[in-house]
Amino acid sequence: MYYGVADPAVGKLHDACGVCGGYAEDQPLAFLTCFALYALQHRGQESAGIAAGPGDGRKIWLKRGLGLVSEVFPDSADLKGIVCKLAVGHVRYSYGQEGRNPENNQPLKLKYRHGELTIAHNGHLLNAGELHEELEEQGAIFQTDTDSELLAHMIARQGSSCLEDALAEVAPRLRGAYAFVISDGHKVIGLRDGQGFRPLSLASLEGGGYYLASETCAFDTIGATFVRDLLPGEMVILDENGQRSIQVIDPACSNLCVFEYIYFARPDSNLQGQNVHLVRRELGRRLARQHPVEADIVSGVPDSSIAAASGFAEEAGLPYEMALVKNRYIGRTFIKPTQKMREEGVDLKLNAVQKIVEGKRVVLVDDSIVRGTTSLKLIKIMRRAGAAEVHLRISSPPVTGSCFYGIDIPDPHDLLAYGKSADDIPARIGADSVGYLSMDEVVEAVGLPTDDLCKGCFTGDYPVR
Repeated sequence: MYYGVADPAVGKLHDACGVCGGYAEDQPLAFLTCFALYALQHRGQESAGIAAGPGDGRKIWLKRGLGLVSEVFPDSADLKGIVCKLAVGHVRYSYGQEGRNPENNQPLKLKYRHGELTIAHNGHLLNAGELHEELEEQGAIFQTDTDSELLAHMIARQGSSCLEDALAEVAPRLRGAYAFVISDGHKVIGLRDGQGFRPLSLASLEGGGYYLASETCAFDTIGATFVRDLLPGEMVILDENGQRSIQVIDPACSNLCVFEYIYFARPDSNLQGQNVHLVRRELGRRLARQHPVEADIVSGVPDSSIAAASGFAEEAGLPYEMALVKNRYIGRTFIKPTQKMREEGVDLKLNAVQKIVEGKRVVLVDDSIVRGTTSLKLIKIMRRAGAAEVHLRISSPPVTGSCFYGIDIPDPHDLLAYGKSADDIPARIGADSVGYLSMDEVVEAVGLPTDDLCKGCFTGDYPVR
């Protein structure tokens, strides 16, 4: 979490970060961590970093910077030469301009009386302001705007030189949604919040050792074998003795963010035993049954909506076509070159295939609508390509509330669906019709008990405030 405001131009939801890290005696862990970060790149594209150490508490090596993993580590082969038994990695999505400050890049590395700490964090502490004020009154000097530094100060104030003991004391004071991967140069520790809002999983490394990551796709990339998901409130310690765990927070129940299935996670990841791609395809099938429409073709918005669109097409008995093409070589920001392009809202990242769209009744499947700015652009793109009709189908309910747990959602009054009926939406974005999937259908598609999922931004029912 960063103490800035959400980007007013946000058109899609964003999770905070991706974290990973592990311990092994005979593995090129810094090198493996770089590849794990490539797999987690979708969780954050604004900065990347790796911290690594020899496992004996000596100085921790750290490299981090603004940009994609490939930009921060242009020659990943160089990481093979780093002698280390432990490593921690991080990719970041930031909130507003403050979040883009270089000092907020992670992993953080801080010195304290017992050595060095390196911290990678995904999430948001609800009581960050309260803790920040308390620590400042005690004389703490903060170098960043992150919640992660709060944890470092709290650990430093514990009497124990044992990191796991200090964390066990501190963790119950942390309120909110988080997954931490932390090292003191001797061991690597994973810590998941007591509600289980943020995912964190454990894997075994071929040849010995263990690895933690936000998503299981990172394990596939580095050849690790999934062991299990961490329980809410669980702390897992990785060191020379293998792995062990301590339940440091009594879990109320699991409340994994449902948007992990709808949008955030990579399709090849498994969360709580459910494959993300299969869940999204089932979302599409249910969407076709709940909101049928007479049409000629179905297409998805690249990339997170393709699985749902294929499920919709399969259930509706319609051909699936690649009506939208994504330009993967556009940077994270770009300037539209002409005034006409700026006025028309042309998006250089997406283009319609005119020969497929022209004269057709198109069902366009997307995963969510936030402000509606992205949907408006998509409809315009399809109209310019000659679509006879454009029917927008959304594989989630209307987003009507903000998130308190670290998801970058605008003020509720800026949300397209806030305070409006479903009948108002098509005219606002230029669609012939709009259909949302109900919350009950989403839960059925995910295949977990409804109480095991956080659905606050859809329902207004928040597990913790």
